[in-house]
Amino acid sequence: MGKIIAIANQKGGVGKTTTSVNLAASLGVLEKKVLLIDADPQANASSGLGIDVDNVEIGSYQVIEHSNTPREAIISCSAPNVDIIPAHIDLVAIEIELVDKEDREYMLKKALKSIKEDYDYIIIDCAPSLGLLTLNALTAADSVIIPIQCEYFALEGLGKLLNTIKSVQKIHNPDLDIEGLLLTMYDSRLRLSNQVVEEVQKHFNDMVFETVIQRNIKLSEAPSFGESIINYDATSKGASNYLSLAEEIINKNK
Repeated sequence: MGKIIAIANQKGGVGKTTTSVNLAASLGVLEKKVLLIDADPQANASSGLGIDVDNVEIGSYQVIEHSNTPREAIISCSAPNVDIIPAHIDLVAIEIELVDKEDREYMLKKALKSIKEDYDYIIIDCAPSLGLLTLNALTAADSVIIPIQCEYFALEGLGKLLNTIKSVQKIHNPDLDIEGLLLTMYDSRLRLSNQVVEEVQKHFNDMVFETVIQRNIKLSEAPSFGESIINYDATSKGASNYLSLAEEIINKNK
C-alpha cells in the first residue's frame, strides 16, 4: 500500500517544490515507485521535471474535480521510477469551483483511492496557502513534511500551519501524521542558520529530520534544465542531502 506524503507550508520560498521534486527523484533512485502530484497552480514541480506546463491537457485540476481519473493524468518523466500528475495555471480556479461542492475537502482523497496501491510513495507538492487545495492534500495524505527555511522568520506561521493540521486531524483525517520538520537552505557559515536549527530542534525534538538541506547552487540551477538534482548533478551536496532524506523516510516507514 502506497504512502501519501504532502509537502506543505503556507509560506512561499521555503523549499517545498525543491523538496517534492528531489525527494521523489531520490526515492525513485532508491528503487521505490513514486508518483509526484503537482497541486500548486504555479506548476513549478511539473516544469522542474521537464513537463511543458502550457500543453498539459489533463492534470491535477481534472483529477481533483473528477472529470478525469488519475491514471489518465499520469505522465512519466525524466526521473527514474517517478511518474507525475502535472499542474496547469487553470488549477487556480479550483478553490472557487469547490466552494459549494459536497465533501469538497475529500475530492483528492477519493480520486487517489484507485491508484494508491500502484506506488510505494505518492508525494503531493502543495500550494503556498492554507486554502482548499492544501486542505484536500492534507485530507488525502497519510503524513505531512513541513519544510522550514533556516532564516529569521522561519518559525513565523508555523503555529498556524500546525493548528490547521490539528483541525484536519480532528475533522477530516484522524490518521494524518507529521512525517517530520525539514530544515532547508542551511548555511553553516551563518550564525543565524545555526540558531534556527538549534531553536527548531529544541522546540520539536524528534519531529525534526536528522537530514538538513544545505544551501546549494546546483539545487537552484537544476529546475531550469527540467531535471531533479539527482539527474542534474548526482555528486552535488544537494543530491546527497536529498538521498539522505529519502533513506531516512524509508527507514522510518519500514
